[in-house]
Amino acid sequence: MSKFTKVLKDSYFDSVTLMSLSAKIKKETKASEVTVLMATDMNKDLISKVGLGTDDVLNAGQNDCVIGVACDGDAEEIVNRIVKELEDGNNQKKEKKEVVYHTQAQFYKEEDPNIVVISAPGKYAAREAKIALENGKHVMLFSDNVTEEEELSLKQLACEKELLLMGPDCGTTILNGVGLCFANNVTRGNIGIVGASGTGLQEVTVLIDKQGGGISQALGVGGRDLHSEIGGLMTMQCMKALDQDEQTSTIVVVSKPPASDVEEKVVQLARTLSKPVVLIFIDGQPREDENGVYYCSKLSEGACKAVEVTNHSLKTSFDLSSDVLDVCAREQSKLTPNQKYLRALYCGGTLCSEALSITRGVLKKVKSNLAKKEEEKLSDPLVSEYNTIIDMGDDFFTNGKPHPMIEPSIRLDRIVQEAKDPTTAVILLDFELGYGSHDDPVGITIDAIQEARQIAENEGRYLVFVAYICGTEKEKQSYTTAKKLLEENSVIVTNTNEQAATLAVNVCKEVQ
Repeated sequence: MSKFTKVLKDSYFDSVTLMSLSAKIKKETKASEVTVLMATDMNKDLISKVGLGTDDVLNAGQNDCVIGVACDGDAEEIVNRIVKELEDGNNQKKEKKEVVYHTQAQFYKEEDPNIVVISAPGKYAAREAKIALENGKHVMLFSDNVTEEEELSLKQLACEKELLLMGPDCGTTILNGVGLCFANNVTRGNIGIVGASGTGLQEVTVLIDKQGGGISQALGVGGRDLHSEIGGLMTMQCMKALDQDEQTSTIVVVSKPPASDVEEKVVQLARTLSKPVVLIFIDGQPREDENGVYYCSKLSEGACKAVEVTNHSLKTSFDLSSDVLDVCAREQSKLTPNQKYLRALYCGGTLCSEALSITRGVLKKVKSNLAKKEEEKLSDPLVSEYNTIIDMGDDFFTNGKPHPMIEPSIRLDRIVQEAKDPTTAVILLDFELGYGSHDDPVGITIDAIQEARQIAENEGRYLVFVAYICGTEKEKQSYTTAKKLLEENSVIVTNTNEQAATLAVNVCKEVQ
């Protein structure tokens, strides 16, 4: 095994660039380890754990870039290739003569934005967000690892200044038709959405688009906003902003169940607004609709209700067709008696939560790394047990690696791993298209699906694959092409995440 590590002094690169490059090089060279990271304390520890730590790495500063490779061939040659690609990228930037500002203060002397997007290590993110708010700017805080105390303080400041603080860990926002970070190419319209996190917002915007509706604004507030400690401050701030927004005629709020005290505050506010409000609390307690306030527990249900309230007619049905059910039955009939379990491998956290909600109501022995109930918690996220629902975008999987929506290859080995388990019956996958996502998430996954099928076939088994594509016909990745490629490989593709989870669950229900 050849190993080689190199430190590039005073060479800063953003994490998405480094992670995407490392994933690309690892795939192309078949190297066992490729790390391309900034030399933060956490990253240096990660590099050492994979056997690529050296004295130079330990002594590297946070503005240094570390490149490490372990492979059967010439590791130094691969490292030199990575260095060249990084240098070429820098040269292209220099040719464009981009202006680089080292502080917000420098930038504000030249420009006057009304919103600032912050993607910095959590250690610095709160400070930068506070500076932006104090300068009267709305903030989208993409960064994670911001403390709860910092988040509360920032949101209190934002409310005082009547500004939006979207985040921390805010993955999706659409403002006046412009998508920030992860977002889908959806039709402009008059439905405004507030969402706690990323893929829940994306799913609702996509489903509204499929039903002939359109989006005015989609505002992410971060996953902790509806916890008691934060009190729903930004959710309610965004609801009030949408109530005043001339482009918005219907307001939608989407989240996992809020803390009970916060839920009551949100409901009370919804009752006072001048526009209809659709509240989608996934797996929440049922409530009766009341004047101008509508309650839903599923993403597709809430999207349809928003379109009905706004336009009074739906473009399509999200019910499972008889053709899809027939295909599903034929696939199920090919399973062996020992194949019993569902293995759901999700890139989207909220979609994963919805699948868990659907699964626990039908199947026994459901395990997940997202589970709150003690009996549902997965012992080891790397090893499936019984019916397993995995969020592969969880910090456990993405520490030092790109999020699977950016680089889906993080999921490929797990697909093959599940195929080797003789009890696996169904593998359920999601694919996110749109801004910020991988250029071809389906294409990069097909080889793993084919390999998984071959493993099962060699052992006299068959695998059922079910998939959901979160995207519209207008995406740069081409929804139609992605769907066709999956179907050509005998993957059942559904119109909603709820449909995909329901189909997968029904197959396993028949064999358990």
